[in-house]
Amino acid sequence: MEFDLIARHFTRATPGAVLGVGDDCALLAPSPGRQLAVSTDMLLEGRHFSPQDSPAGLGHKSLAVNLSDLAAMGATPRWVTLAIALPEANDAWLTAFARGFFRMADQHGIELVGGDTTRGALTISITVIGEVPPGQALRRDGAGPGDDVWVSGTLGAAAMALAYRQGRLFMEQIDAAKVLPALYLPTPRIELGIALRGIASSAIDISDGLLGDLGHILERSQVGAVVEFAALPTLPVAQTYLHEKVARDCVLAGGDDYELCFTAPAARRDAVQAAAESAGVAVARIGRITAESGLAVIDADGQPIPIDHTGYDHFAA
Repeated sequence: MEFDLIARHFTRATPGAVLGVGDDCALLAPSPGRQLAVSTDMLLEGRHFSPQDSPAGLGHKSLAVNLSDLAAMGATPRWVTLAIALPEANDAWLTAFARGFFRMADQHGIELVGGDTTRGALTISITVIGEVPPGQALRRDGAGPGDDVWVSGTLGAAAMALAYRQGRLFMEQIDAAKVLPALYLPTPRIELGIALRGIASSAIDISDGLLGDLGHILERSQVGAVVEFAALPTLPVAQTYLHEKVARDCVLAGGDDYELCFTAPAARRDAVQAAAESAGVAVARIGRITAESGLAVIDADGQPIPIDHTGYDHFAA
């Protein structure tokens, strides 16, 4: 049963690997002179997604959120493994899941080279492997005082969609329809991460919320930051709801954005904009790095905005 399932849904040609699916291990040959970037993430039903979510959308998202980690390192995607626990071997569900998964894989040239299946509560665990030239990986520990803080795309839409779905944010249906795609179909910023090699001083992908993930950069770099709330990029529809605290929290700490937050010296502003244009992604300068530790958010008048929480807690009840 297990091997038939794998053969039907997850076995494809892997010309970029020495040996792909079908043996005890995959055999991979990294490009000469490249370092490997490796990341693993899990998605659990009931915690990271709903049983009612589209399997094709889940296939897309499960790979996209892992590719976002490669983007944050400036790495080129090469290979992926997939381990999935299933309550039952549902061919229709697996066909749709694989369709969304491989559509995202083909878009970024990444090959499925192995994994595992078993019976259990629906759980998806993915490991992605990418490549980066030595010394050019984007890391969290390079931010310095005076650097600009940037983000790609827009913030808060996915968190607003989740808040709407949970009944914590009451939106017009036509407005909710504009934010829901951000929750179900995130876009990993692979091209931008690659373009920022040699320009960004640090980077991270925003999975757990802007303030929490920026906080990881600050901790690793031993610096602080000031963020201007008015500079944070959002979808136009979000502006209608920012008078509500829950909507402001979605923008600052909601998570599931899968945009890049990165820093760069102020002298490299033109280079940042050129990199963003080459990648086809909008970027916004939202603050600055300070020598003093701590993270402050200020309003348009320069007054501090209270911060209740900074992001998603993986071990919260």
